[in-house]
Amino acid sequence: MELRLYNTLTKTKDVFKPLEGNQVRMYSCGPTVYKDATIGNMRTNIFMDVLRRVLKYNGYTLKHVMNITDVGHLVSDADEGEDKMLKSAKEEGKSPLEIAEFYTKRFLKDLEDLNIDMPEIICRATDHIQEMIEFVKGLVDKGYAYETSTAIYFDVSKLDKYGILSGINLDEQKAGARVNVDEEKKNPYDFALWIKAPANHLMKWESPWGLCYPGWHIECSAMGRKYLGDEFDIHTGGIDLIPTHHENEIAQSKGLTGKNPARFWIHGEYLLINGGKMSKSLGNVYLLRDIINRGYSPLAYKMFCFSASYRNKINFTWEAIEASNKALIKLKELYQRHLEGNDDVQDEVLEEYENKFHEAINDDLNMPLAMSIVWEVAKMPEKSKKVAELLLKFDSVLGIKIDEPEKNKEEIPEEILKLVEKRKQARLEKNWELSDKLRNEINEKGYNVKDSKDDMIVEKM
Repeated sequence: MELRLYNTLTKTKDVFKPLEGNQVRMYSCGPTVYKDATIGNMRTNIFMDVLRRVLKYNGYTLKHVMNITDVGHLVSDADEGEDKMLKSAKEEGKSPLEIAEFYTKRFLKDLEDLNIDMPEIICRATDHIQEMIEFVKGLVDKGYAYETSTAIYFDVSKLDKYGILSGINLDEQKAGARVNVDEEKKNPYDFALWIKAPANHLMKWESPWGLCYPGWHIECSAMGRKYLGDEFDIHTGGIDLIPTHHENEIAQSKGLTGKNPARFWIHGEYLLINGGKMSKSLGNVYLLRDIINRGYSPLAYKMFCFSASYRNKINFTWEAIEASNKALIKLKELYQRHLEGNDDVQDEVLEEYENKFHEAINDDLNMPLAMSIVWEVAKMPEKSKKVAELLLKFDSVLGIKIDEPEKNKEEIPEEILKLVEKRKQARLEKNWELSDKLRNEINEKGYNVKDSKDDMIVEKM
């Protein structure tokens, strides 16, 4: 059965076959560990999880690499501003290493809570400085990079084509329209491969160009090449990475090896919050822990993500999570009923359902259609262990632990949740008097608030 995946490179659904044998070599852009990953970030990881599971369902083995960015990601895509790691370290009064360790653990815990099928290789940028230096040296030697007083830049004019993912035409862009022009740059779209560190910069390494630190884009090219070779099968990431990060990855790799590093580029769409963007100013930046702290299973968020194609925007609301949590509980209950059943269901019927499911997931990971088939099977009136076995097989793609029953959520009244949110804000503002007052008010209404360094959990007394 053919597996078709939408390829950002070709703008079509292409039949997928590995470049070599039965092994799929895949690279996924991981987090910059300067703060917590949001549920929007987690949607991208759920898409990555589904892709891994579908590839395995089709009989492929995987060599999958995901990076952890712990240096080099500046606050501006225009090679300007502070490194995000350093900015966070200053704000929290910690070292960059402490920041990286703390948020890496939090990110991996979120993946565990979502039952994400983990990549075979998880690699940190700071562990691969030498590989990056060698990559940059190669680009300089081949004439694709040049040195200025502040950095080593990639010269985009040397490529036959820049912008093959996003379709940007540099000739039609006004200088500085997207990026601020450094007077030493040959072209406004040239990007930093290697940045010369100021004397007080905390993260810097010896290199042929003095004490420096890497640009954001070079790390993925260097680590992808180290673990997967000059050319591999699939590169994944969020849609926001297409116009800058992924274009620059392709440029670097083509400059050094003459090849686009991946044959398939696959991207996940944005998560909306109540129909709009997620932002701190709107107070709607949600973490997976916010879902858990409201009493929902983290796997309810996974179920919610299955309600739309990974290539379509999806709108997060608490009502939708409530519905997804109930659906998760119901699906697991139906599985248990079939597990305890004795009726015999014809193998041909189950085989037909299995083929439909396989066709759905092989049609560019069509999870909404796949889930409709899962529900048809789960709701079959004949209760049979064979049906339970098929549902368990489907769960090798879903990853919702269908064989582990869920507890019903203890309802927390909206009135209490609003008080908890006010108390969170008071604590952020270090208004301890108001925080204590709100805690007492919550207690008087029969609920208890447990504080830790980063979380606030509300429970009925």
